[in-house]
Amino acid sequence: MGPLRVAVIGGGPGGLYAAALLKRLDPRRDITVWERNAPDDTFGFGVVLSDETLGGIEHADPVVHAALQAEFVRWDDIDVVHRGTRHTSGGHGFAALGRRRLLEILHERCRQLGVNLRFRSPAPPAADLARDHDLVVAADGVRSATREAHADAFRPRVEEHRCRYIWLAADFAFDAFRFETAETEHGVMQLHGYPYTGGDSTVIVEMREEVWRAAGFDALDAPESVERCAKIFTEALGGRALRSNNSAWTAFRTVVNEKWSHGNIVLVGDSAHTAHFSIGSGTKLAVEDALALAACLQEQPTTADALAAYEEERRPVVASTQRAARASLEWFENIGLYLDQPARQFAFNLLTRSRRVTHDNLRLRDPRFTEAVERDFGCPPGTPPMFTPLSLRDLTLRNRVVVSPMDMYSARAGVPGDFHLVHLGARALGGAGLVMTEMVCVSPEGRITPGCGGLYTTEQAAAWRRITDFAHTQAPGTAVGVQLGHSGRKGSTKLMWEGIDEPLAEGNWPLVAASPLPYKPGSQTPRELTRGELADVREQFTSAALRAADAGFDLLELHCAHGYLLSGFLSPLSNQRTDAYGGPLANRLRFPLEVFDAVRDVWPGDRPMTVRISATDWADGGTDANDAVEIARAFAAHGADAIDVSTGQVVADEKPAYGRSYQVPFADRIRNETGIPVISVGAISSWDDVNSLILAGRTDLCALARPHLYDPHWTLHAAAEQGYTGPGVAWPKPYEAGSRPPQTGRLDAPKPRLTLGG
Repeated sequence: MGPLRVAVIGGGPGGLYAAALLKRLDPRRDITVWERNAPDDTFGFGVVLSDETLGGIEHADPVVHAALQAEFVRWDDIDVVHRGTRHTSGGHGFAALGRRRLLEILHERCRQLGVNLRFRSPAPPAADLARDHDLVVAADGVRSATREAHADAFRPRVEEHRCRYIWLAADFAFDAFRFETAETEHGVMQLHGYPYTGGDSTVIVEMREEVWRAAGFDALDAPESVERCAKIFTEALGGRALRSNNSAWTAFRTVVNEKWSHGNIVLVGDSAHTAHFSIGSGTKLAVEDALALAACLQEQPTTADALAAYEEERRPVVASTQRAARASLEWFENIGLYLDQPARQFAFNLLTRSRRVTHDNLRLRDPRFTEAVERDFGCPPGTPPMFTPLSLRDLTLRNRVVVSPMDMYSARAGVPGDFHLVHLGARALGGAGLVMTEMVCVSPEGRITPGCGGLYTTEQAAAWRRITDFAHTQAPGTAVGVQLGHSGRKGSTKLMWEGIDEPLAEGNWPLVAASPLPYKPGSQTPRELTRGELADVREQFTSAALRAADAGFDLLELHCAHGYLLSGFLSPLSNQRTDAYGGPLANRLRFPLEVFDAVRDVWPGDRPMTVRISATDWADGGTDANDAVEIARAFAAHGADAIDVSTGQVVADEKPAYGRSYQVPFADRIRNETGIPVISVGAISSWDDVNSLILAGRTDLCALARPHLYDPHWTLHAAAEQGYTGPGVAWPKPYEAGSRPPQTGRLDAPKPRLTLGG
């Protein structure tokens, strides 16, 4: 039967639509919506809804859908104005209407269905409503009183961000979604604008907090702020004024809750989660929450089951949206990094900032614009960005794909065997521009596990030479790189599949590190390296580098990431020394730079050297993105040709923010703040992502690990799927018959989520 007595706290789109759907599903329900404001009060102006959301509304309530369709303003273009140059990208498909009109449509639908609407009526506390209602829907927004009253149950995390913004309107309709920057004496400001009626546009002005203060906005009243914004963006507005609707400067708040329900109280919309306005998802998410909640209440046997199913269904969708929104938010926070990009590349970078729009689907939407960006980048006709070459010193990589270092734990006494030959040989045949070895250890004591490869004996060097010879002979044009490292405090552990980072049951060897701190409880405590031992370790690295050069490697990477020895010096969480190698960052950099210099001195001058770093420790008090920029800058000053930007694995209690391409923003910042080439890594899994990141100027190379375990010929298949046959990739002669993708079966579209009768 489901809940018959329902209270809805908050009369925004999510709360109203949930009330209308629940009443339509079961007319017996007694549903009351409490809204503290008047029915015509609203904050903000336009609302953008996607075709996907509209499709859900159409199936669930054709009456509401028809009313919305009659009101929508539709357009396809996005204009990006950068330093006076406007570039337009088409084919995007937007639909918007006024927020006030949306609320009027939902008010009318609720009244038609018999929902009790109480305006100018603050809701009783949710706990009180829960005692005499079967269900309480908390749709009371980003500053939800319900969420705060039950914070112990919902366990919210609210993060306030670095930009200030104000929501305004103009009395004319933009003919596209418009993004424009203003470079003022105080810093960069940006405008986001879009039409929501035939004669009105939403205008959001945004800038970093420090820019906002420097410009004096903190001292202006609301009318003065509105007038000032209109003057700053007078060209975009055609000299027209802006208007306010109780508008005020605010900072965006990201809301995340560990739980979305408590007993018979459930959160929807901004009370449960927020997504930055730059991807236009707030109202969309609230409406989709209402659709899913209504469907789950219809499908599940009890209210408790329904609330659990609702959260299970919506949480991954919302998490994905929030990741995209954070990427977009941070792009605008750091917009100053990109101002020197060519105008068309800047536009492409902006359009693909959230990773929801990619090179491939932008090429489908607007091939002319995308081809122009590719030409500006230097792509020959028909060449995807990933298949353009990149030179580091005298080494020219034929494409931008790197097989990321992956420990195989299959060496014997540090000697790589047939497994390594087949593993690395297969990936060399697979078309990547650069194939990297696993971390190759510089001493027996520097191994992570007994199965780790080394370069501390002539036998090991000869075994590696066998592999590089195979790659260079059978896959000409493929470069092979070696990653040199020392395990530090993370050594003497079991093979990964026997217990990652777990100490050996027997046969342990002593560990050394920057400081005598075990990696985690139960780990072996390392000995702090003395000055004399630092010199010994440095010599181990140079000896290994000489062997690597003789073994035929084309590139050498110094491993200063993931909590191994050199990384352990860089992080304040693992380096607590009081001598010249500890303390401030400049001191913590000293030993890794000494090792780099020593290796660079013996490594052939025509061959490049890169450095892998952990750009954040994902832990309070550890290395952060600001430190990473300085670390990268220091290695670049000492002659590093590129920085391989990873994150974490420095401390065991890290809290990483995983997600698609989640480490790329760190590489992006390093590249665009320091100018040094970067290698991006971390959940980059599609050739479309690789093309997007490279063409946007966020990275120079993309390193992929798991995709190359799943498919050793990932790069060849990426070429085949894009119809590319140029010099950026070469099929081995025996494999040419497989250079066309096989036919696939039909994939039927999913059925609508919720369909009701007329």
